[in-house]
Amino acid sequence: MAGTRMAAPLLALQQGYSPLAVGVLLALFALTQVFLALPAGRFADRNGLQRPVSWSVLAACTGAGLAVAFPVFPVLCLSALLTGGASGAAVIALQRHVGRAASGATQLRKVFSWVSIGPAVSNFIGPFSAGLLIDHAGPVAGSVVGYRAAFLLMAVLPLASWFLVQRTRELAPVAVASDGKPPKTWDLLGDVQFRRLMMVNWLLSSCWDVHTFVVPVLGFERGISASVIGSILGAFALAAASIRLLMPVLAAYLREWKVLMVAMLTTAVLFGAYPFARSPLEMGLFSVLLGFALGTVQPMVVSMLHQITPEARHGEALGLRLMAINASSVLMPVLFGTAGAAAGVAVVFWATGAIVGLGSRAAWSLKSSRHP
Repeated sequence: MAGTRMAAPLLALQQGYSPLAVGVLLALFALTQVFLALPAGRFADRNGLQRPVSWSVLAACTGAGLAVAFPVFPVLCLSALLTGGASGAAVIALQRHVGRAASGATQLRKVFSWVSIGPAVSNFIGPFSAGLLIDHAGPVAGSVVGYRAAFLLMAVLPLASWFLVQRTRELAPVAVASDGKPPKTWDLLGDVQFRRLMMVNWLLSSCWDVHTFVVPVLGFERGISASVIGSILGAFALAAASIRLLMPVLAAYLREWKVLMVAMLTTAVLFGAYPFARSPLEMGLFSVLLGFALGTVQPMVVSMLHQITPEARHGEALGLRLMAINASSVLMPVLFGTAGAAAGVAVVFWATGAIVGLGSRAAWSLKSSRHP
């Protein structure tokens, strides 16, 4: 999904589509997750890990494979829907499985720090390898042959997930206490701390979306090659993976609300300065610093979510979280594209940084969350 999300906008820009169209294309990577997140969460609660991941692999391979055969904008949109939805459903099933296998707040922080390294590494391998293939696999840099080679690699990679998950032992299903009435998903939002956690997660995930959207557009405007743009995005992901390697060692000393508040304040400062980076090296440095800040977020959010929601509804809660942030991810790239076309991409950075800085108060309020 990460490689397709990097290659597809570049191909659209090369074919003459506007930043607004690219924003719509990026939004489609999140659209399927908006509608599938809650059903996927309930499906994971009922079926465990292997079946959701198997269906996700099928969808991801199909989505990227279509882009190989038909590298045109409408098919890229369909590829975005399929690979985005597949990624979301697989993440929900995996996070639910790992959360149930852990015990206690410290172990939750440890295991989710380890698990979160996977997406961070993916966000390096996908854009970096796609960028190299785009520039070097065809007769000339940026030819359609190079893009097809990149999409082909993205279509093959999910098969590794299917092979790996086959050896995983499923956990026993959770007994659900019921008074005869099925629980309503929106009841989860009755918990004020759950709502605050969702707001913090939404703000910080929007920062990730801003960076993913702006770097290809900014790089394209400045004449930076696809492989260098992929390297800049890859440096961001590599930094996120690096900080997550350190987090399990420090898990006993970390507190979720503190980590989230520091991440929000740091991101606000970096977003204020990022537009002044002119060279690829400067952009790469800012990407690394942002990766360090935003890489700490997912393990802390998912750890806290498992502590404040009932065990039998972890998959549903994870689905609600994913639905919320991806509903934003559908709308925000379109907004970014509109704002970028009207006022320039620097305004997108500055406005988002200001909102995240002001929103750090919500992270502070999470300090009173209960822990088992």
